[in-house]
Amino acid sequence: MEQTHITWDAGAAEKGGYEHFMIKEIHEQPKAIRDTLNSVIHDGKLDLSASGLTKDVLKGISEIHIVACGSAWHAGMVGKYVIEDLAEVPVTTEIASEFRYKKMLIDKNALVIIISQSGETADTLAALRAAKSKGVRTLGIVNVVGSTIAREADNVLYTLAGPEIAVATTKAYSAQLAALYTIAVAMAEAKGKISDKDCKYYIEELQALPDKIEKTLESKERIQWFSAKYANARDVFFLGRGLDYAISLEGSLKMKEISYIHSEAYAAGELKHGTISLVENGILVIGLLTQDELLEKTVSNMAECKARGAYLFGVTTEGRYNVEDSVNFTIYVPRADEHFVGSLAVIPLQLLGYYISVAKGLDVDKPRNLAKSVTVE
Repeated sequence: MEQTHITWDAGAAEKGGYEHFMIKEIHEQPKAIRDTLNSVIHDGKLDLSASGLTKDVLKGISEIHIVACGSAWHAGMVGKYVIEDLAEVPVTTEIASEFRYKKMLIDKNALVIIISQSGETADTLAALRAAKSKGVRTLGIVNVVGSTIAREADNVLYTLAGPEIAVATTKAYSAQLAALYTIAVAMAEAKGKISDKDCKYYIEELQALPDKIEKTLESKERIQWFSAKYANARDVFFLGRGLDYAISLEGSLKMKEISYIHSEAYAAGELKHGTISLVENGILVIGLLTQDELLEKTVSNMAECKARGAYLFGVTTEGRYNVEDSVNFTIYVPRADEHFVGSLAVIPLQLLGYYISVAKGLDVDKPRNLAKSVTVE
């Protein structure tokens, strides 16, 4: 059997002065993204050939199916928006436990991307095997070298996040986003959808993300203060459109899984189709406002909630100070290309879930009923 050398050191499994593994891992996200990007960007050029995605392969892909569970599925949702917009290739993002049991109508030139931190997730592994039985190319995006999905997928793109101890994922999710961004840009370039100049710009924007996340983390004390005020919330709504909706899914999951507060993420335009009946006095509504074309529409949906007594929390980019006219509390993240700004917007949402959990005195790193690697159906 082929031996695999694991380079993780013992220090990675220690808290290193942080109160919990989760907050340590939130702070390790710049490194996780930087390392993942550096594995495929060489001399300012993007090269995925080590993962089997040569320019010729990328050029010939007709459609993409992203299959995953939980936060990895949320990363896939972001990937769908970015790949479709840049590479103009149709993408479906599916929950592995649903994908594996349906009739797979997949084109022979499709790429099935399987995302899993552990590389052992039972439903995701079963979905990989089902896709392989159709004879289509599979790519695993995994964090654990030599894991089952890494071994069985036709190709593998490793996220270099290092060991993640907290059950609620942060740095592995962020590294998955980075991996998907690189696929989007590389495919757009291979298919001639973006110019060399555009490609250079996107690569530079990707490489700027780690420093911008460091800057975003500087707002953690304001979020800690806010969290103490809202630790007794019963229900929280996360709203967004487009990429903002994809990021709100992950924010909502973080809130649910570690603070045990019921929360829902909604495509903002869907609110009026029934759910707004749940909005009542004092409810917390968190809006993601990073997409120029969609911002005003989301603000309008949030205003409908405010009129019914909701307290509005907005996450937007620096310079959009008029947002404060419409919401009660605003967190700003650095400006970035709109395709990638979700990597910054998710940071305050991770911190919010973390600090509310701490304020409630809960077990942040090991939430009840949850496991780090889900190896059963």
